[in-house]
Amino acid sequence: MSATTPTLTVTGEPAADALLIEDPLALLLGMLLDQQFPMERAFVAPYRLQERRGRKLDAAEIAAADPDEIAAAFRQPPALHRYWGAMSKRTQAMCQILVDQYGGDAAGVWTGVGTGAELLKRIQALPGFGKEKSRIFVALLAKRFGVRPEGWETAASPFSDDQPRSVADIDTPENFDRVKAWMNALNAVGQGKQD
Repeated sequence: MSATTPTLTVTGEPAADALLIEDPLALLLGMLLDQQFPMERAFVAPYRLQERRGRKLDAAEIAAADPDEIAAAFRQPPALHRYWGAMSKRTQAMCQILVDQYGGDAAGVWTGVGTGAELLKRIQALPGFGKEKSRIFVALLAKRFGVRPEGWETAASPFSDDQPRSVADIDTPENFDRVKAWMNALNAVGQGKQD
């Protein structure tokens, strides 16, 4: 994904973290599932999906799979998401877009992007990627994977700063704890990640 050595320690499981680093589709799926669900469980879900299906993650194969088979993999305890039915459908929809627009290559979403604004626009076009999640993903790509098109800081703002506020800031177990503590403190006073 970049010349730098990526670091991401979000799942608590070295093999699951390694998959996020090595497989762009796993990274996108983890981010997709990071919604109304514990962050570490969302990002371990691609690894579990791969285990349950017994094969490497492949956007074209997932998009073309029987929806009931994908739903069953999501539903199997422990469920891959609190809303496993909706998220299994959203996973297939995202994979279909990756097939249609990027030849099935998840990294195509960010490869060769000229500006941060263009990258943000591409990410926001994916199912389940609203404004905040898209900004976090731009920051994640920049901070953890060295994907830094011109203007990425503005496109990712406020997640491009040094405040440990999202998955983009997790490169050690200690930073995972800092991000979780910061999020819990905000939740306690009814604020969001951008506050």
